[in-house]
Parts: sequence; structure tokens; C-alpha cells
Amino acid sequence: MTDPVVIVGSGLAGYAVARELRKLNAERAVLLLSDNHAGFYSKPMLSNALSTGKTPEAIINADAVKMTSQLDITIRPNCRVLSIDKTNRTVTVQDEEQLSYEKLVLALGADQIRLPLQGNGVRKILTVNDIDDYKHFRNVLAGKKKIVIIGAGLIGCEFANDLTAAGYQAVVIDIAAQPLGRLLPPEAGAFLQQKLEAIGVSFHFNATVESVDQVGEQLRLTLANGDAIETDIVLSSVGLKPRIDLAQQTGLEVNRGIVVNQSLRTSDAHIFALGDCAEVVGKVLPFVMPITYAARALAATLTGNETPVHYPPMPVLVKTPACPTVVSPPEAGKPGQWEVESNKEGVKALFRGEATQLLGFALLGKAVAEKNTLAAELPAILE
Repeated sequence: MTDPVVIVGSGLAGYAVARELRKLNAERAVLLLSDNHAGFYSKPMLSNALSTGKTPEAIINADAVKMTSQLDITIRPNCRVLSIDKTNRTVTVQDEEQLSYEKLVLALGADQIRLPLQGNGVRKILTVNDIDDYKHFRNVLAGKKKIVIIGAGLIGCEFANDLTAAGYQAVVIDIAAQPLGRLLPPEAGAFLQQKLEAIGVSFHFNATVESVDQVGEQLRLTLANGDAIETDIVLSSVGLKPRIDLAQQTGLEVNRGIVVNQSLRTSDAHIFALGDCAEVVGKVLPFVMPITYAARALAATLTGNETPVHYPPMPVLVKTPACPTVVSPPEAGKPGQWEVESNKEGVKALFRGEATQLLGFALLGKAVAEKNTLAAELPAILE
């Protein structure tokens, strides 16, 4: 018998590959290894579940038993991979058990970045990176009122909107001068800030947190300018760091993520990577749509039809109901400039390069209606 395709990771990327692979080949042996309960759910739902009344249990679509039945694969929950032997094509899991693979897929995801802060309250800082984190966050929220969010990026703004809509007091701190500092021009950032402030969100921009200390029942954040903010809970949401440690220990090429070519193959011919852990031809794209395209292409490659992944324009919907927002940021380093039209109902910001070519956009408020029309004008992210 041929050794199975082994998938490490039970997030959207791991399950997407398994599903696409099963569509192409009903017989191929597939083993999925998960370091947790292996329940299937949509991770993006975590940042807007409070105001919509979704419990953690309601977010999980199917447990490991149901996914095993749905996909006709073998799933091993709570099975952490300790090491990979490229030469013998085996993975070692806990209790030193060795499992053979014909092809290995790393769908390891990413970790929340943790800031190097001072103070005796640092261990109380929460992050939400998976459904178990979210359950803990919900439990800690009980009876609390004020939450400070470190980070005004996409997830930070989504949580701020969601918490405020659910009746909490959200305060957001960021080193940038505006929300979504890496994605929006100043006029658009100001519009989003105004809309979020209108529902009760407070912001501290151009601000750096230096320490978090426990003061009685409260946590006190001290900023670099000397200001202090007291709160019930601190939620850190400053970005994601691809999980590359296992690949690095294996001797695979890594950079910001696990380095793969357009066929999602690592520096070892039998090992592939996709999703938040992967750097595809220099691009790290931690969103749902890139995973969908990558899983489809990788499944074809794994069944013998070498298929490079192509990424069309993939605008990102920011889940801030107080200010509908869609962004398709220009590629980093591309020369060009923003052209911005704004009024009280919305902002339309277009990033144009040479010969006025549209390279990106940001649409807020009623301007989001133009998403599909403008997306059709954008160049592919990866041809």
C-alpha cells in the first residue's frame, strides 16, 4: 500500500486540502493530524461572534468524528507532531510514534505576536487565535465592562466594533496614527475612526504600551508618554507570526513563512505548505480566499497533476458593521499614490501606479458597493 498523504493542521487550510483532495480522488489514503480537538469552524467568525450572539459551541460546524465521516479520511485529534524525518519520510508524534507519509502537507497556521512588555500583569494579557482562546476570552468577559485592545489593525478593529455592539467599553491603542494604518490612506482611516468612535470605541494613537501591571482587580497599562489606562481586560491583537519552527527544525527553507514555490512545494520535493504558515513566492497572505485557491491547486498537484496556484484580486471585507469597509491593498513597495474621494456617506480611495493603472483600493461606507467593479480592474496578485 502507498503511504498516505499526511496533513498537519486542522484549521481551514488543512481541512480545505483534504476536501479538495477527496473531490479528485475518492480512494487516496489521507491522514490529518491535529494538535487540538480538530473541530472544524471558521476562524474569522471569532471577531464578530459576541454581538451576533454566537456561542463558541455554535461556531464549531463539525467535530472530528463528523469530519472523518464527511471527508472519508483518518483524523487524529490531540496528536502533536514533534519532528519530521525527510530522508525516511516519517513524522514523529507524541509518545515517539512514527508515521510514514508519501506526501506531507504543513498547514500549521500562525501565532499571535506577543509584545515584549514589562510588568506583573503581562501574563493576564489575552489573545484570541482559535476557538479555545475565544472560549476563555468569553469566560473572562463575564461581569467585566472595559477592555483595552492593543492593536488597531483589522482584527483589533473588528473586536472593538463587536465588543462595543455587545455592550462593552472598548479602548484601542496603536503605534500608528489611525486605524488600519497599513491598509488605508489617512482620509479613509479618519472616516473609520469617526464611525467607530460614534458607537463608543475610544482610541489612543501614536501610542506605545510599555508595561501592564496588576493593580487590585484592575490592569494598568502605562504608555511611553507616561499616560496610564486602567481596565478589566487587555486583549492583544498586533498581528500574526507564521509557525515556522517545525519546518526550520526539519531543515526546510524559511523566511517570514515556510518558503514554497508556486506549486506550494517546500525545499523538499515531498513536503508542501499552505495557509497562514506559508510564504508563497514571497507573499504571506493570511486570509480565507488565498487558502481556497491554494487548497484547490495543491489537491491537483498531490493527485499527480502539477498545478501552480494563481491568486486573482482578493478584496478583504473588514467586519466592522459601524463602518462597512473593503480593502484591496496595493503590493508593498509598488510606486503610486492614493486618489481619495470622500463625503459624509463614505470614502473611495484608489491607489494608482504608472499610467494610472489601478493597483489597490479602499472603500468605506456606501462606497463598498463599487467593490466588484473595481476588483475587475486590478492586476492578479500572482499570475
